[in-house]
Amino acid sequence: MDIRLKALSVHLFTATGAVFAMLAMLAAVEEKWPLMFGWLVVAFIVDGIDGPLARRYDVKTNAPEFDGTLMDLIIDYLTYVFIPAYALFKSDLLPGWTGWLAIIVITFASVVYFADTRMKTKDNSFSGFPGCWNMAVLVLFAISPNFYVILALVILFSVGMFLPFKFIHPVRTERWRALSLPVAIAWTGFAGWAALVEFHPQSWALWGLIVTSIYLAFAGIVQQIIPASNGNS
Repeated sequence: MDIRLKALSVHLFTATGAVFAMLAMLAAVEEKWPLMFGWLVVAFIVDGIDGPLARRYDVKTNAPEFDGTLMDLIIDYLTYVFIPAYALFKSDLLPGWTGWLAIIVITFASVVYFADTRMKTKDNSFSGFPGCWNMAVLVLFAISPNFYVILALVILFSVGMFLPFKFIHPVRTERWRALSLPVAIAWTGFAGWAALVEFHPQSWALWGLIVTSIYLAFAGIVQQIIPASNGNS
């Protein structure tokens, strides 16, 4: 296959994320939360694969007619922010004014963060919480904590977008990637499993989600505390 056709195929593959976003939104409107998260997990998988493919086939050179970065950002905002925020609002997790506050804070802070040119660090990690509300809200659905705890976490993560704490990119952050990438893959598997069993409280998937989420949330901060032996941050 011609390299230009391969590069174009990567763009088309990325674009399928918009379809999965729509399927997730349709499920959310009907309040079929496990199905919604199932589609978001599929979109998450696409997002994890298309980046390495884009770099492998150098889409900026071989298929420059389409802006893959812009396409990715549009889909990410839908699947990472907009749909999870809607689910949090429409569910019973945040009643009354707390739901309104959460949906306003999440959508507003996230769009500002997504447009911030300083969101990436030199080692391809994220500066501040990277707006992964699809992951955060899925875990909240799974463990169903008190609504004040949820509201506090929403505010903490929203403020955390603009604080100088590093969050790893499991694929692009080279340091500890041999561990981070398998953990991210495990998180994806646990997320799909939890959605499949409709977040059953006795499912081992919930513990898997908690453990892998803790690693993904704090690995970058630990890297900031412990300097790399080769001098890289």
